Amino acid sequence: MLSLGSGGARQLGQAAGMTQTEQTALVRRAMDLGVNFFDTSSDYGESEVILSRALKDVPRESYYLCTKWPPFVGRELAEDPQLLVNAVDNSLRRLGTDHVEIMMFHGPLSHHYAPLMERFYPTMERLREQGKFRFIGMSVQYGTEPTQAVGDLAVKRDPELWDVLMLKYGLLNQSLAKEVLPLALEHGVGIMNMAAVRVKLPDPDLLQQLMQEWRDKGYVERGDLPDSDPLGWLVHDDVTSVVSAGYKFAADHPAIGTVITGTSNMAHLEENAAALEKPYLPPDDTQRVKELFRNIVEYV
Repeated sequence: MLSLGSGGARQLGQAAGMTQTEQTALVRRAMDLGVNFFDTSSDYGESEVILSRALKDVPRESYYLCTKWPPFVGRELAEDPQLLVNAVDNSLRRLGTDHVEIMMFHGPLSHHYAPLMERFYPTMERLREQGKFRFIGMSVQYGTEPTQAVGDLAVKRDPELWDVLMLKYGLLNQSLAKEVLPLALEHGVGIMNMAAVRVKLPDPDLLQQLMQEWRDKGYVERGDLPDSDPLGWLVHDDVTSVVSAGYKFAADHPAIGTVITGTSNMAHLEENAAALEKPYLPPDDTQRVKELFRNIVEYV
C-alpha cells in the first residue's frame, strides 16, 4: 500500500545533502517496513542512481520500479520518438537493471494529450514489447493543472491503453473521486497516489491559513471548522496526527493501488507506514471530510 518516492522537495534526501549511506539506510528501512515499490524519474536529480546503489545486492524479484520520462524539449512537447528510446535506455542504465515494472510519460498537460499519443505511444508500446518494462503509465502535472484533466482524458478516451496513472488524491484534493477514480476502477487502470500529504496539510500554520482562505472564498462555511487546529478533530484513537489522517484518507479508495511517500526523514517514514497499517479513517470522519472538501479544486 505504501511506496517510496524519490521526487518532490526531498528527492531521496538530495535536497538535504544526505550521503549515499544515509539514503541507502532510508531505502532499506522502507523495505523492512514492507515497502517493495519505488518511484523515480529521469528528472529527479540523481535519484535513479541513488536507488540503484541502495538496492545493490537486493534480489531484483523482491521489489518493483517505476520511472518516468518528461516528453518535453524546453517547454514544448518533443517531436522525435528517438528521445523516448534514449531516455528509457538511459534510465535502465542508471537504475542498473534490464527492465522496470512501469514506464511513464511524466507530466503532460491536457493540451499535450492528443499529440503525445500520436507521436510517442506507438514507440512506448514497441519498447514494452522488447521487454524493457511491463506496464505503461502517465503522471499528471497537478501544480499547473489542478483539475488533472489529462487523467480525465486518459480514462475516458483510451482506458485500454493505460495500465497505470499517477494522480493526486487526498483530504484536500478530492475532485478525482467524482469521475476519474470510478472510471479507473471500472477499466482496471491502476492508480499511484502522489503528494497526498504535502506542504500545507503537515504544517499547522499553513493549514490554518488555507482554511481561512477557503472560508473567505465561500468554499467552507464559517463555523464548520474551528479557527485553530481546524482538522485536529481527526486525531483520535489510532489516528495519531493530521498527517496520519491524510495518509489514511488517501489510501481509502478502492481505485488506489499505492500511496507514495516522498519523505527523507526516517521517523516520518515509520509514522507514514504505521498510518497505513489501518488504511482508513472512522466512517463518520470520512463522511465529514468528504462533505467539507469534495467540491474544491485547487492546487494544495
